[in-house]
Amino acid sequence: MARPPCTPLQRRWHTRLLALVFLLLCTLAPGAGAQTAPLPASQWADIDTLLTLSRDGALLYAQDKVKLGGYQYCSQAVALADAGQLRESVRAASKALHLAGATHDPFLRATALRNLAIVYSYAGLLDKAEQFAREALDTPTRDARILGPAHKILGDVQARRGHAAEAVHAYETALAHSSERYAPLVRASLAHALIASGAPPDLDRAAQLLAQAPSADDPDLLAQWQRTRAALLLARGDAQGARSIFQALAAQQPGPDGAYYRLWAWDGVARSSLALGDADAAAQAYDQALADMDKVRARFRSEEFKMGLFSDLQSIFERALALQLRQGHAERAFDISEQSRARALLDSVRGRAALADAPPGVPPGAALLPALQRDLRGDETLIVFHSLPDQLQVWVIDAHHVQSHQLAITRSDLADRVGIVRTALARALPDAADLADELGATLLQPLQLPAGQRLIVVPHGPLHYLPFQALRLHGRYLIESHPVAVVPSSRVAAQLLAQQPTPHPSLAAFGNPRIADPFDLPGAQAEVQQLAQLFGTQQVFTGAQATKTRFLQEATHAAVVHVAAHAVADQVDPLYSRILLANENGQRSNLEAHEIMALPLHQAALVTLSACESGLGRIANGDEVLGFTRSFLQAGSASLIASLWPVQDQATQLLMTHLYRALAQGRDLQSAMQAAQLALLHDARYAHPFFWAPFNLIGNWRLTLQPGV
Repeated sequence: MARPPCTPLQRRWHTRLLALVFLLLCTLAPGAGAQTAPLPASQWADIDTLLTLSRDGALLYAQDKVKLGGYQYCSQAVALADAGQLRESVRAASKALHLAGATHDPFLRATALRNLAIVYSYAGLLDKAEQFAREALDTPTRDARILGPAHKILGDVQARRGHAAEAVHAYETALAHSSERYAPLVRASLAHALIASGAPPDLDRAAQLLAQAPSADDPDLLAQWQRTRAALLLARGDAQGARSIFQALAAQQPGPDGAYYRLWAWDGVARSSLALGDADAAAQAYDQALADMDKVRARFRSEEFKMGLFSDLQSIFERALALQLRQGHAERAFDISEQSRARALLDSVRGRAALADAPPGVPPGAALLPALQRDLRGDETLIVFHSLPDQLQVWVIDAHHVQSHQLAITRSDLADRVGIVRTALARALPDAADLADELGATLLQPLQLPAGQRLIVVPHGPLHYLPFQALRLHGRYLIESHPVAVVPSSRVAAQLLAQQPTPHPSLAAFGNPRIADPFDLPGAQAEVQQLAQLFGTQQVFTGAQATKTRFLQEATHAAVVHVAAHAVADQVDPLYSRILLANENGQRSNLEAHEIMALPLHQAALVTLSACESGLGRIANGDEVLGFTRSFLQAGSASLIASLWPVQDQATQLLMTHLYRALAQGRDLQSAMQAAQLALLHDARYAHPFFWAPFNLIGNWRLTLQPGV
């Protein structure tokens, strides 16, 4: 019996399956070891496996001109992790893992696994950290250099999950197997876990651990110890004693990071004041902490992970914002929300990528809301979300009004519901519309949005993964009644409103880069060739010509940059997210996010990434996705179109054709995107939002091209 022909959707998924098999079973070309197959972020947990890391390590080791010993690579991995170079740390540990297998050295293998557990813990990928820590413990060696750190990492994982009792048990096991040199770090982590537990016997044990102060020769360690001691007093109900210690810390300036420790001291003053019932003093303390925030160097602080502090600067913003909301100061809360987004980016980059000067608009420190309302048109509404642990705060801003809404949905519940809806959309499940109805009723119906308004959404947290155009209100998709765009922050929106670019319609397009057969995207090649017909000035590169070298040469000169290729969002280190371009000289030649950030793309009014899950990346808590989105906007592009799940070739080709034709007809980018998505929605073949909803318009929604397309 003849097999029926594959549908376009089946062909797309067959291609993706072949790509996975290719990664796992085939030997990559020389120079490919630093790259991975084009799988979605949702499957990233299946990429950094022991098998693939060991194979990557073999390829990377073969490329090294100066080859080190296995233990030297282990030392390199630790140093890189401490510096925040997390992907490079994984690569160094992978080389050690390969050498351990080649030399049959069980201790080297255990050391490499321990280092992998450390770096994944730093990255916040707790499941991976736990997996590699247990792998290290399963090796034959019983050395304290493995046992102590591996058990401590298991404790760190439980502590960050909020499981205090499990963390205490793991830290106690770590302490029993730690060297004299390593034990103080374990004791510090154990003290924090005991305080987090809150049980009186645990608090007594924490007091015993804190009975001996560290040497005054280390002011930073002493400041951390005093901070922990004050936290113990607060947990015991002595808020006045805790506040006295925190106030003393706020008056000190220990070491080069004095501003950093001072802002945490002000946070402690605020929490102690709230425990004493003094909300005004708490608000003033938070203002002091936020004033110090811009003085804090954006660097990776591995010592805090080692001590079990896991300090998250965004938690200070959250507590300050929640207090302002409780006091009825919604506009002050809005300012804090906006400041938190800017800081989260700096903290995530950790000084490893230069940040461009902000484009003209509202300078830092200037009143933002009046500028926004002055420049918003009558048919434009800005919807700003901020996800707090116990609620979702929403501001709805138009030219005349600012409305504040507090929705009763916790952050964890929101993440779960967004995940369910996104999964239903990305897998084309039949109940996707019903789920979109339910979430639309929760998120949008309370806002009472006027029909026909252009919506500009500022997402937060899990909402970055949600295609708002696919939510439903009153039985209709949102895109049917509202054009939709996304911006990373309200300040970016204000900066975009201050610009009115109408660029000359020149195109640089890259489609179906030639890598290997499993990665071929014939629909992508047809896509860029068809789009090129709409532009009088155009450069089109497909197959073997769609290289990184060509991109670097041509993308900086075009108003519209279109890339139809595979992309991978790196969950370990977002600055290493990459677009897979054509091989050069027999080697992989991929474009990484940190390289994009350094490009002069100020002439690129629009960058379209017609790629699988190109819009995904690592979400910095409180900020936009850090990956391709931030990289292209940082490089100077005014707007970006990127996908939220694996796209289907034919549907994507059709959507892009409709989009660019609408632009050619003089429509602005937001209405052109609406027209393209509606065209597919009204086509019976592509009516499910799986086909038309994956692409988000991010950035300058007003963009129009000069006549001549």
